[in-house]
Amino acid sequence: MKLPLNWVKDYAKIETDIREYSEKMTMSGSKVEGYECLADEISNVVVAQIVAIEKHADSDHLIVCQLDIGTGENIQIVTGANNVNVGDRVPAALNNSTLPNGVKIKKGKLRGVASFGMMCSLSELNLTINDFPDAVEDGILIIKEDIPAGTDISKALHLDDTCVEFEITPNRPDCLSVRGLARETAATYGVEFIDHVPQAPQGNGDVNSLITVDIQNDEKCSRYTGAVVENVRVAPSPQWLRERLRLCGVRPINNIVDITNYVMLEYGHPMHAFDISYVNGNSIIVRNANKGEKIVTLDGVERTLDTNMLVIADEKAPIAVAGVMGGEFSGVYETTKTIVFESACFDGPSVRTTAKKLGLRTESSSRFEKGLNPANCLPVITRALELIVELDAGDVVNGIVDIYKNPRTTRVVPFEPAVINKLLGTNASTEEMINILIPLNFKVENDTVIVPPERYDVSRTCDIAEEVARFIGYNNMPSTIMRGVATARRTPRQTFNDDLIGNIIGFGAYECETFSFYSPKAFDAINLPQESTLRNAVVISNPLGEDTSIMRTTAVPSIMDVIARNCNARLASAVVFENATEYVPNPDADKLPTENEKLIFACYGEGNDYLYIKGLVEKLLSTIGITDYTVVRNCNGGTYHPGRTADIMINDEKVGTIGEVHPNVLANYKIKPRVCVADISVDVLFAHRAGTREFKALPKFPAMTRDLSLVADNDVPASEIAIRIKKGAGKLFESLNLFDIYSGDKIGEGQKSLAYSVILRSNEKSLIDEDADNAVKKILKLLAEINVSLRS
Repeated sequence: MKLPLNWVKDYAKIETDIREYSEKMTMSGSKVEGYECLADEISNVVVAQIVAIEKHADSDHLIVCQLDIGTGENIQIVTGANNVNVGDRVPAALNNSTLPNGVKIKKGKLRGVASFGMMCSLSELNLTINDFPDAVEDGILIIKEDIPAGTDISKALHLDDTCVEFEITPNRPDCLSVRGLARETAATYGVEFIDHVPQAPQGNGDVNSLITVDIQNDEKCSRYTGAVVENVRVAPSPQWLRERLRLCGVRPINNIVDITNYVMLEYGHPMHAFDISYVNGNSIIVRNANKGEKIVTLDGVERTLDTNMLVIADEKAPIAVAGVMGGEFSGVYETTKTIVFESACFDGPSVRTTAKKLGLRTESSSRFEKGLNPANCLPVITRALELIVELDAGDVVNGIVDIYKNPRTTRVVPFEPAVINKLLGTNASTEEMINILIPLNFKVENDTVIVPPERYDVSRTCDIAEEVARFIGYNNMPSTIMRGVATARRTPRQTFNDDLIGNIIGFGAYECETFSFYSPKAFDAINLPQESTLRNAVVISNPLGEDTSIMRTTAVPSIMDVIARNCNARLASAVVFENATEYVPNPDADKLPTENEKLIFACYGEGNDYLYIKGLVEKLLSTIGITDYTVVRNCNGGTYHPGRTADIMINDEKVGTIGEVHPNVLANYKIKPRVCVADISVDVLFAHRAGTREFKALPKFPAMTRDLSLVADNDVPASEIAIRIKKGAGKLFESLNLFDIYSGDKIGEGQKSLAYSVILRSNEKSLIDEDADNAVKKILKLLAEINVSLRS
């Protein structure tokens, strides 16, 4: 929000240095981004009066002018302009002067004739034809006012005002106005806020006989006011109005349009002017657009509307998109004779949604979407009618149409000074707090604070405390020791994750972090079957590109990219992992996807084979107390080698998959060495964690060892044999070690030999041979069920 300081002084009589003003306003909560004054860029430029003109002796297009600059002596300036005459007052940049954008002017010669400066055009003073409509755009600026020669040009053209730029937070739409910031200024400096209450001027006729208003959707349009001006006299606005608009960054157009913009800046509430000749039936209807309805907006673009968009319509069609932009024929033209002023309050979220769908964000929509005060509608339209009379821009018709079906109730907040002091750590008195709140338009009555209607951000005692705090001054508030007991702590899941990652890093793996989105081509890269549900991914509506267009449903492509990058860098070996999140679409499109947390391991290089990554995962399971698991062969293929892949199961629940990556997948990633990957569910690990570990004393009794050399069919998994050995040993089982595997001529065809070392121990007594032999008999009985026997 740009704010001319001289405009503020209409409401708050302050005399201050701009640096001091910026600092004070920032400290009181209205952050100043910067300030500028056009006069700071202009020096040694004055008003000069032409007293004589002669033709240049050596040029057909140059003339030599004698100018009075108020010093008693004339100066000579040579120019090629053809719009100057004797007696004209012009801006004269003297020798060693400075113009906007750093342009330096010095004396010189033109065709041998001395010139002691330069007469300036609009553009050379950083002005436009909109600022001075009577000027010649490509000629010297002729000053119409009777201003004494020698007057500084900044003062003469009112360029000496300072414009301050504020950063307005979304919760303070009231400060998107001159009045709002002026009230903040008055409160900051402790001076009176001089408000102007507009009065409806007297006119002729009755507005109700000229227009009718019908609000069909009062949820999206809480209030609508309308007024009529006849015999409109479209002309340029006076200089003071043009100057204020220019300083605020608004281009002056004509008196009617400028009035609507001026009032919007003054009150922060957009308004619109319609040419009544384009309003069919003189009926204004506020309604939702019909399906497929179209409108050509003021920028000349045809836009298709939907039924959720609010429009201002006449009897036949929409004439404006409510709160966003008027229609093609809703403007004000030189031929306009009668206009309708509109001041309404539209629902902020509805305006924002409409503007976004149409790709049309305007000054009006940016204000409405923050939430405006419907109580302002009447003062805004009344102020516009005042300016119509002041500028003699038309004849006002008596009366204002005001449709306000559901007036908002006044918000009341308990006034609790003790609570406020406790929140802030201050010791401010009740009187001090009241003296802060009253200038901000709050009222304090019977231990309650009556909140002004424009302050939607104030609803609780803590909000009142914030108002008190910013005017006490955050820099003036005492430092206090934190009171109370901090109860924040990590959740069990957070602690589990931290321990999990710490253990993996301790095993020698390196953690990596990849993006949660990739290309649909990633599914083909890992040979994912076409019928796989993992191909159903969440599509990003505004992706950075095709390579980042979907959310990942499996993190395997992400870790393979890491491996490929390391291989391309000629790293001989690597063991990496990622704590990754996978996103599974929800069947209900309106709900967020399901997020699955995974641990993805990958390794390659010497010694980093399937058995290594299997051992790494088993060691991880051991650290979190999971021992009752099985490793089941997986021959599905796809991403993994069908003969070198296994699933880890706890009962019937799958923990994850370990396997060597399929050669075709490696070829897709242009990776030469073998790569092994483990895909483990953190959610399942957390569900089956052992909990708090307890101390286990060293055994009191010695162990006994039995070696079993077994013969089994090749298709019998070693894991199944291990399970039956453990079950047969029962309570005596302590550990099991597979120390030899053999297959060859000495073993039958289609068979293999596995040698196990079984350690048995009792916590109650020393075992004897009979105890161990009985355990072995039970083991062999269970093994016989799967056709496994002792090797002879």
